[in-house]
Amino acid sequence: MTTRDTTVAVFRPDDGRLEAAAELVESLGATPVADPMLEITATDATPREDADVVVFTSKTGVDLVADAGFDADEMLVGAIGETTAGRLRARGYDVDVVPETYSSTGLVDALDGDVDGARVEVARSNHGSPVLLEGLEAAGAYVHETVLYELRRPVAAGGSVELAADGDLDAACFTSTLTVDHFLDAASERGVREDAIAGLNDAVVGVIGEPTADAAAAHGIDVDVVPDVADFDALATEVVEAAAPTYHE
Repeated sequence: MTTRDTTVAVFRPDDGRLEAAAELVESLGATPVADPMLEITATDATPREDADVVVFTSKTGVDLVADAGFDADEMLVGAIGETTAGRLRARGYDVDVVPETYSSTGLVDALDGDVDGARVEVARSNHGSPVLLEGLEAAGAYVHETVLYELRRPVAAGGSVELAADGDLDAACFTSTLTVDHFLDAASERGVREDAIAGLNDAVVGVIGEPTADAAAAHGIDVDVVPDVADFDALATEVVEAAAPTYHE
């Protein structure tokens, strides 16, 4: 199989990121299957500004609070993942804590000792893991969560499901546990869940972060690629290389 014959599903939101993901896969010599599994709806909520610590979990959340003029100058700022941290810096925020492990548990561990008795603001989507809130509370923090945006599955999503079920998908790039869930929900609605999982297991499956890998494994999906960096570019590059080994020959 040549790289150009390799079909790679990408599930980014259709807000510019899906197009960028498809262009990246194409630049790597593969054929992208753009299938947006996430739709973002802002809630127009803003985090409290009287917190001692504020935590961000995504670039989307950073952009929403930055556009709203959120002031974090007097707070310790934590971010899950270098991508989120990079967006914070780009939007003018200092970043104090970035865990080595891309997960809620990793951030709790990184903040341990800094949050006992502190007011911690967690700014994220409506699908955030309870592990983060529970872990911070267990560390002695007074935790408040602000839901900045809601994540839904677009009505038209699911074209890649049919390809996987038919054995016509060579690789897939899952960026979160929710993209895994939405892919499987779309497969169930089409009555091809088992075939789609079998198709993924005959393909190369890449994910960002161990939580996403765990979610996929819990549904019987074999994960082949988990990049060291929590970044879509790294994910796509490693997935294409794994799906088409001739790329570097």
